[in-house]
Amino acid sequence: MKKYILASILLILAATINAQNTSSPTSDKKAEKRKEKQQRLSSLTKQEEEGVLSYRKQSAFGLQLRTNGYGFFYELGRARTPRFTNIYSIEFTEIKDPKEDKQSGSGGFLGNPLIYGKINNFYQAKLGFGQQYLFGNKGNKNGIAVMGLYQAGLAFGFLKPYYVRIYDNNVERDIKYDDDNNLFLEQAQSGSGLSKGWNELKFEPGVFVKGALRFDFGRFNEQVQAIQIGLSLEAYNKKIPIMALNEGDRLFVQGHLAFVFGRRK
Repeated sequence: MKKYILASILLILAATINAQNTSSPTSDKKAEKRKEKQQRLSSLTKQEEEGVLSYRKQSAFGLQLRTNGYGFFYELGRARTPRFTNIYSIEFTEIKDPKEDKQSGSGGFLGNPLIYGKINNFYQAKLGFGQQYLFGNKGNKNGIAVMGLYQAGLAFGFLKPYYVRIYDNNVERDIKYDDDNNLFLEQAQSGSGLSKGWNELKFEPGVFVKGALRFDFGRFNEQVQAIQIGLSLEAYNKKIPIMALNEGDRLFVQGHLAFVFGRRK
C-alpha cells in the first residue's frame, strides 16, 4: 500500500513539474509583452515631460478670422514620421468685398443692417489635402512647438442673392439686384436678413492653395491648442460679382489668424 501511495506522489510531482515547464514559454512571452508596454509608456511619459509631440493621429477644429471674411475648418491628421503628418481638411468660409459698409437699417438697432450696393453673399466649401512639418518641439512641457503646413484642393463657391427691403408706393417688399436695379440701389431701407435667397444658390467651381505657421502651446501631448497664421489663394472659374457696378474678381488672396484645438492619439 505504501508503495502505491509513494508512486502516486511521484507521478503528481512529475506532472506538476512538466506543467510548469510547458507553461513557461507562454509566461515568458506575456512577461516580455508587459515589459515592452511599460517601456513604451515610460518613453511616452518622458517625451511628454520633455515637450516632444508623439502621436499616430490627430483631429482638430479651427476658427479663423480672415482679411476678407471669416471661417472654420476641421482637420484629420495621420503621422507618417515624427516630423511629417498628412493632413485632410474640410473648410467653410465667406469672402466679403473690401468695399462693404454695414449701415443701420430702417429698423434701427434691432432691425436688419443694410450693406449698400451688395448684391451677393459669397460662401465657400473646400476639401483639401496637405502636410504638416514639425520645425521644432516644445523643448519642455510648457514650451511651444512650431509647425509649418501647406494644403491644396477643391473650392466649391456658392453665390446667394442679397435681398433688400424697400417701400414702393407704400408697399413693403423684398427685392434682389436683378429684379429692379434702380429701386435696389435708390430705395433700399434695410437688409432682408440671411433667410432670403437660399433656394437661388449658384455654384462656382474653383481651387485653392494654403500655407501657414502653427504655434502649439498645449501643455499636454494629447491636446491640440494652437495659434495659426497663414495665407491662402483661391481661384474660380469666372469673376465673382459681390458688389453692384463691379464685375468682381476670379482670384482672392487673403491672410488669416486662427485658433486651433483638438486631440491627439
